[in-house]
Amino acid sequence: MPKQVLFVQGAGEAVHDRWDDKLVRSLERELGGGYAVLYPRMPDEADPRYRAWKSALLDQLDRLNDGAILIGHSVGGTILIHLLAERPPKPRLEAISLIAAPFIGAGGWPSDEMEPRRDFAERLPAGVPLFLYHGTADDVVPFAHLGLYAGLIPRAVVRGLPGRGHQLENDLSDVARDIRSLSADAP
Repeated sequence: MPKQVLFVQGAGEAVHDRWDDKLVRSLERELGGGYAVLYPRMPDEADPRYRAWKSALLDQLDRLNDGAILIGHSVGGTILIHLLAERPPKPRLEAISLIAAPFIGAGGWPSDEMEPRRDFAERLPAGVPLFLYHGTADDVVPFAHLGLYAGLIPRAVVRGLPGRGHQLENDLSDVARDIRSLSADAP
């Protein structure tokens, strides 16, 4: 049975079909066989609301098998990590990855719907590898947001990607390499 990878899209007009679909195709190509990338359409992507996306994600998480990998891009990553800090998922996760995720709180972005958190390290599932990716040339979410997450989650593997923008030039080879390395480390 292929390993499940849940990819949570970013927000904006037509992001699912015109932007993040390229990231998903890159991930599928780079991972090759043995992985099934799930790419649900999030509700009202042009005007995301935490409560609606949280509900949709909880439904998706409840369908996953043990050993699933979660990836969130941009606002999708922000919502994913806040949700995981509020409610641990039922399946045992193999990894969590955030790509160019905006940080909510001091030094980051404000939110009317998500409270700033300082307890990610304590609240995220223990023993689950966490990867943070951010391009140094991101003109949508400042590169400094990567450091804000890294400061609160010391166990995270932090990958600043030189010269890459918000969409990482539609190349998720770095993400796929880290995912494949997890299976290589398995007994």
